[in-house]
Amino acid sequence: MHTVWSERNGKVTGIGGLFFRAHDPDALSRWYSDHLGVLPVPSDYREQPWQQEAGPCAFAPFPQTTTHFGNDANVWMLNFRVRNLDAMVNQLRDAGVAVEVNSEEYPNGRFARLSDPEGNPIKLWEPAQRDP
Repeated sequence: MHTVWSERNGKVTGIGGLFFRAHDPDALSRWYSDHLGVLPVPSDYREQPWQQEAGPCAFAPFPQTTTHFGNDANVWMLNFRVRNLDAMVNQLRDAGVAVEVNSEEYPNGRFARLSDPEGNPIKLWEPAQRDP
């Protein structure tokens, strides 16, 4: 039986976390903090966690045969929104991180691709500026 969500039944309001395995969780957490500004999970409940800005989020399962994630072993890819793709790309490249900028500008914005130190694919997205 397929149930369609309703305000009465409830719905999720956003992504509250992303949990994944890593060979070196501490080092990978530092890399995300140092290079992308994603703070690690606080060590106690008095500390504030990383806060993302409100905005659109694509939630899209892909076919098992997709090549979109790079290596066939990758089963997920992060897509981070950024305010200024060029500035973020320059910052990452200055830190020695390889980044590929997609030269095509799409109706929904611009994109770049990179991988974290453990080979997990990351896409950076600068949403298109739309008139209010």
